[in-house]
Amino acid sequence: MLPLAQFRQFIEQHQLFAKDDKVLLAVSGGKDSVLMLHLFKAIGVNVGVAHCNFNLRGEEAQRDEHFVKMLATSLDVPVHITHFDTKKYAAENKISTQMAARDLRYHWFEQIRSEHKYECIALAQHQNDAVETVLINLVRGTGISGLHGILPKRGKLIRPLLFLSRNEIETAVAENNIGFVEDSSNLSTNYTRNKLRLQVIPHLKEINPNLEKTFEENMARFAELESFLALQVQELADNLLIKRADGIYISLLDIAALRPQKLLLYELLKPFGFVEKVVDAILQRLTSPSGTHFFSASHQAIINRKDLIIAPQNTADHLNQFIHPSTANIRFGDDEIALTFSDELKFEAVANKAFVNADRLIFPLVLRNWQNGDKFIPLGMRHLKKVSDFFIDAKVPLHLKHTTPILVNGNGQIIWIAGMRQDNRYKLTATTEKVAIFELKK
Repeated sequence: MLPLAQFRQFIEQHQLFAKDDKVLLAVSGGKDSVLMLHLFKAIGVNVGVAHCNFNLRGEEAQRDEHFVKMLATSLDVPVHITHFDTKKYAAENKISTQMAARDLRYHWFEQIRSEHKYECIALAQHQNDAVETVLINLVRGTGISGLHGILPKRGKLIRPLLFLSRNEIETAVAENNIGFVEDSSNLSTNYTRNKLRLQVIPHLKEINPNLEKTFEENMARFAELESFLALQVQELADNLLIKRADGIYISLLDIAALRPQKLLLYELLKPFGFVEKVVDAILQRLTSPSGTHFFSASHQAIINRKDLIIAPQNTADHLNQFIHPSTANIRFGDDEIALTFSDELKFEAVANKAFVNADRLIFPLVLRNWQNGDKFIPLGMRHLKKVSDFFIDAKVPLHLKHTTPILVNGNGQIIWIAGMRQDNRYKLTATTEKVAIFELKK
């Protein structure tokens, strides 16, 4: 007899999907996924089947594909099948075959879900998979998020078999005479998960025969602890992270006062991709001079006077842009510069516009980042000043020094530090006949 009551209860308890939702089932042909398909059919959910042939197991993979196709047809369920060149993908992306299969599988599942209007994707992972995942995370090193195991629902992915152990699945399959295929790679100890399943967990079960139940309870506690921590971190983030136009600021004094310091700073910076090792480095260098940089894959953190500023890395250097007399608008990173000409000798005293004597321009002009050694004569002054000193006097955060557009004449002289100050040599005079108007648009 199928465990339909427990299946329904688990779905309702974790609100995996709504009554009329259409669900895509990932079916390999093994006991777990085949039982999942029968359970879904038995409770009358509108489902489709997705099967991946990774072309890694020769005729066995062809057998699995044929089995799933026949099974879906016999149950009158739509079936989606695809083939991957997994080894080629792994080589091209320099990742393991397992990681390649995982990437390809999830990407394709989402594609099918979206194209065929499935509400969610069901994976047949069970309690033993959750135990193995926690053990793998512990062995490799993990934070609290790695201790809650496999969640019943994450985004569009649902795991409706987490109420069953492997033994319970095998019993249900045998009692209901459900056909399946066996993946011979499950018996190989070349994979970490299989090694834990076949060689480690049996010894742990000698110590605790109810290992799955114990882990289920532990994982529930860790999940609650993670939720509690998330609330505390969100409250801290609301109070400490100050969003400004040029990045997110957090006071160095506030960082120094965090308790427990490393855990909370890691959680605050995790959304920006900073790993534990970088958080360690930040904490060790809180008193370092302004300009000390730290990097994640997507962001940079810069010590700037009394703050740590977090900004995307893509605000760094941009390619030089050339401006011709016919240029009306040009992009520079997130900024846009507009150019117009006027025969009327007038100007506005606004920072986002420069009114320049067009007769002195040598085209093409260049729009570029700040370069070490840059100098200009700020409007209203007589002598050259280093742009870096100008930035310091204007209290420009260091990371913006590298992103502020600088307009340069064909003779190499700086015309305008966009949005801040133009050069005195290019100001309008009584003899100016034509005005070039540059406008910075954010």
